[in-house]
Amino acid sequence: MRSPHPIPTHPHPYDVPYDETPAPPTTHRRTGRRRRRGHFFSGLPFALKTVASLLVLAAFLTLADRWAVLYAEHRAADTLKDRLRLTAAPEVEIDGFPFLPQLVGKRLDSVKVTVPDVAADRVTLAAVSATAHNVRLDGDGPTSVRGARVPRLDGDVLLSFADMNRELGASQVTFTGAGRDRVAVRGTLPVAGHDLRLRADVRVARDGERGVDTRIGGMRLDIGELATYRPGTRASQGLHLTRASAAALARETRKARAVLAVPSVVRALGVPDATVREAQRSDTALSRLTGRPEFVRQAMRLNLLDLALAHPELLDRLGLDPALLDALSQLTRPVLADRLSLAFRLPEPPSGELRLRDVRVAKDGIRVRVEGSGLAVGP
Repeated sequence: MRSPHPIPTHPHPYDVPYDETPAPPTTHRRTGRRRRRGHFFSGLPFALKTVASLLVLAAFLTLADRWAVLYAEHRAADTLKDRLRLTAAPEVEIDGFPFLPQLVGKRLDSVKVTVPDVAADRVTLAAVSATAHNVRLDGDGPTSVRGARVPRLDGDVLLSFADMNRELGASQVTFTGAGRDRVAVRGTLPVAGHDLRLRADVRVARDGERGVDTRIGGMRLDIGELATYRPGTRASQGLHLTRASAAALARETRKARAVLAVPSVVRALGVPDATVREAQRSDTALSRLTGRPEFVRQAMRLNLLDLALAHPELLDRLGLDPALLDALSQLTRPVLADRLSLAFRLPEPPSGELRLRDVRVAKDGIRVRVEGSGLAVGP
């Protein structure tokens, strides 16, 4: 019999049919962030390309500007060499960046020019360095510059001791600074086959607005330890025995008698004739005469050049070369001063003014400050 209440039955798990439809993916809020971040980075390569392009363009413009500067500096150096008749092209440095806008505007902020080895009166100037400000260019365009106008210029001139010592080295003379306005001259000077020690002091001063003047003082030439020559006509100048040689003369009987045999020398010494005659006969009297302290001082005051003219035979007794004394008589103060002069004048510019403002002696040479206005280069 069939039960009135059927018993529910449960299917076996293995009897359930398999659903092959995949489950929908689980969505989260991160998905939107990833999409937005991906959109931001997708635009970044274009920005990088733009920046890189700008940097490359700026680099090319900078290189072009610097190339234009180098070209202009080279052309300016050649032009200055030709128009100023220089032996070597100067160094030209154009300041300011960028350069091309200045060239188009026909105005340069500043131009520095360094000219080596400019000819002076006796030596060369080691360097002339000048800076021109607010330079106005003359021409129809950037590529056709014919000249320049310089409203204001300032610079320095160096008269180098190294150049002077090298160029005047034939006389083995050296120049060194001895103060703000003084130069010491030391060395040897060949005269009639003898190397005489030279000493002199040069005072440097400005001569107007265009020149440098030098005054030579304290000039002396030492002939070993025997005598000293000071060019000039004063009583203290001329050729005189040194203290050591005058003292040796007082001790050497033969030389002393030879000197006392010259009447002009006796008068210059201020010795009475009776005393001289007694000294010529007696060694004791001679020693008493030459042993006085004033005898050495009086002997040092004798001008040997005058003595040589009147009594040339006496020179051998004193150990002096007659040819040397003859050469010294021709080496006058003006001649010797001219050989040691450091004076020079600035060249006169074709237009405008060029002035000296300050002159001083430095460690490396004589430095001069220069100023100019209204100068022009070119037609």
